[in-house]
Amino acid sequence: MGKLTVRALRAVLVVVLTGTVFVQALMVWALVSESDPEDGSLPLTPLRVITILGIGTAQVALVCVWRLVTMARRGTVFSHAAFRYVDVIIGAIVVAALVWFAVTAINAPGQRDDPGVTLIMSGIGVAILGVALIVLVLRMLLAQAVARDVEAAQMQADLDEVI
Repeated sequence: MGKLTVRALRAVLVVVLTGTVFVQALMVWALVSESDPEDGSLPLTPLRVITILGIGTAQVALVCVWRLVTMARRGTVFSHAAFRYVDVIIGAIVVAALVWFAVTAINAPGQRDDPGVTLIMSGIGVAILGVALIVLVLRMLLAQAVARDVEAAQMQADLDEVI
């Protein structure tokens, strides 16, 4: 992995992580201060708590991507240690989908006249789960690559022994 690619990706990760921490801080402040007027159309407190949790899942995934990029830069990504980070990313995506389904459920009573919004939001939740499945497939490819790497190292050791 090239230095420019790693630096660019890390810059993006830092910007996104900083932005999410800022938004989380604002949400926590709004919860603690109770400064906004609620008109009763949406239960804002549960939505804020769910949003804080959802942002947290994104932050966990960002940190794991950072670690994987570090491993890729060092050339150690094809190891069993990478599975831990990939598994956490899959878990974070699944939790994000569940959080989205919770938002959909909270929003659904307000959409009785237009149930299409709830269907669209549910479709987005399914799409988020689809991303988790894509990462799971990539994890399986990583497992194959690690197995091939171990096999190649064993063959190299056998060859060195013969020579």
